[in-house]
Amino acid sequence: MKLSSTLGHRPPPPGLPASSPCPWLPPRATLSRSPTPAPAPVTGGGERRPEAEAMPAGGGRWGGFWERRTRQLQSQVRAKEDKIAELETENAVLLLKLAEYKGKIEKSRSEATRISTLYNKQQRLQRNTRSALSQLDRVIQKLNQDIQAFHSSSRALLRDYQDEYQDRVSAIVTAVQRTRQSTETLLACQAKVVHLEQALQDVSARHQQEKQRRKVLHNSLVELKGNIRVHCRIRPLLPFDSESDDPVLQSSSTSREVAHAVDDETVLVKCDRPGHPLINKTYHFERVYGPAESQSAVFGDVCPLLTSLLDGYNVCVMAYGQTGSGKSYTMLGPHSDDGPVLPLDPQSDLGIIPRAAEELFRLISENPSRSPKVEVSIVEVYNNDIFDLLAKDTVAAVSGVKREVMTAKDGRTEVALLASEAVGSASKLMELVRGGLQLRAKHPTVVHADSSRSHLIITVTLTTAACSDSIADQACSATLPREQTEAGRAGRSRRTSQGASAPQPVPGDPAGRAEQVQARLQLVDLAGSECIGVSGVTGSALRETACINRSLAALADVLGALSEHRGHIPYRNSRLTHLLQDCLGGDAKLLVILCISPSQRHLGQTLQGLGFGIRARQVQRGPARKRPPSSQMEGKRRPD
Repeated sequence: MKLSSTLGHRPPPPGLPASSPCPWLPPRATLSRSPTPAPAPVTGGGERRPEAEAMPAGGGRWGGFWERRTRQLQSQVRAKEDKIAELETENAVLLLKLAEYKGKIEKSRSEATRISTLYNKQQRLQRNTRSALSQLDRVIQKLNQDIQAFHSSSRALLRDYQDEYQDRVSAIVTAVQRTRQSTETLLACQAKVVHLEQALQDVSARHQQEKQRRKVLHNSLVELKGNIRVHCRIRPLLPFDSESDDPVLQSSSTSREVAHAVDDETVLVKCDRPGHPLINKTYHFERVYGPAESQSAVFGDVCPLLTSLLDGYNVCVMAYGQTGSGKSYTMLGPHSDDGPVLPLDPQSDLGIIPRAAEELFRLISENPSRSPKVEVSIVEVYNNDIFDLLAKDTVAAVSGVKREVMTAKDGRTEVALLASEAVGSASKLMELVRGGLQLRAKHPTVVHADSSRSHLIITVTLTTAACSDSIADQACSATLPREQTEAGRAGRSRRTSQGASAPQPVPGDPAGRAEQVQARLQLVDLAGSECIGVSGVTGSALRETACINRSLAALADVLGALSEHRGHIPYRNSRLTHLLQDCLGGDAKLLVILCISPSQRHLGQTLQGLGFGIRARQVQRGPARKRPPSSQMEGKRRPD
């Protein structure tokens, strides 16, 4: 590498141009400025001609010498340059070989490094292998020891197993022998089981007959008691019973009880008013509940009506009384924004409506073969107007949608465009009731802080498949646990002899529809009657009180006309009586729960309520009737 730089890149001497043919000689012009004569011809063999020897004297001879000298030097220079080029070529070849040898040396070094690394790895691997082999040897020795111990324990276990196997085989042989011995006993037991199953079927058939007889006797008992029954409930004394601004009432101990339950059917009222002699009045009802009676006891007398509902009878349960006498508590239970939680606790304070919902669906679950369908509608009568509390109307989301009551072609009263929703459980029914209660009109008064200002009517319509009187009687007895063929025919013939029209099947319905029976359960929580002087209402609440009292007076007039058998019954004097026309004078089984206060302060309203109950008891109607199937109803509506 150094040789190449020395020979091929030799710098020219100072003062000479780099383009000079010979770096260390001056250019030709600098050697001789005189004109150079033409060289003498040279003969073959390198000898000069004789004429060349004869040169002119002075500058011409020296000029030829220098010319020759110059050519000699130039030829030497060219020879040296050729030599230098040859040496440079040889140097380049040597450099290439040197680079090749260096590459081989580097490759040999990397190969040696790799071999050294592999050797080190091999040494480590050998050391690890020797260590693993030593550990494996120890493991194998331990495993051999474990195998020997396992063989010993296996032999001991096998001996124990063989002994136990022999014992088990002996026990099995003994059991087989005992089984063979008890075969005859088993066959005898099977024969007894067959006999008992036949006896059970006979008992079940008789049980169905007894159920049907109980049902017929139940309906007969209900009719004997009267289609309009009145139960009286006396609430306990409450703290607000002693609050009064009248000094006369304050001095006469207003918290004293004046109404007492003498027994299950008698109410005694002590009329001890200032300036009047003491008078004891006695009232008799079908059932009287004292202040200690529970909600479940009250519902126990309502529950049989739900059985009549499933049998196809219309049923109405109505709570009547003054404000604060416990009507809403009897019908709904304690006031709660969350509503009742189902299923009910027997010891809970929930009222008739949630208990009736749960009992209705319990009875339906016992016989789902009739494909029951339950629909619910909720209305309130407020200021003598009917409002639909289930209508989906955003404009009237606070007070419900106003509706009108009308009389259908078959004589039944209906509310036009009334919204109803199908429900499949008691919880869904109570959810709708809670929604309707949130829209019900309420206003606080002196007597009651959460006084209802409207009549609430909850209608539950039950639609079930009807059974025919002939061939389908056996099927009905199988699907209805409370129905039996002969007793059913006896009950129908008895009602027919009394003037009630028993439902008859329609053969060959052209539409191919199955007969259906509709029965309605109406649960009515009436607004309380009020004495304006006691309740202390003013303004709009005063108008509400007037409308409530007028509607309740119209209800009393209707019951009075029914009890006196008048030719005209004033149902249309109030929308409440017009809406309840089917319950009051129709074929429904009506139960009026009369709620009264025992306090001296409310004596006047208590006597008025008891008088209403006595008037309702005096109403005599025909026996209740089943609703005919829907196909018959449609047949009656069609013109001849």
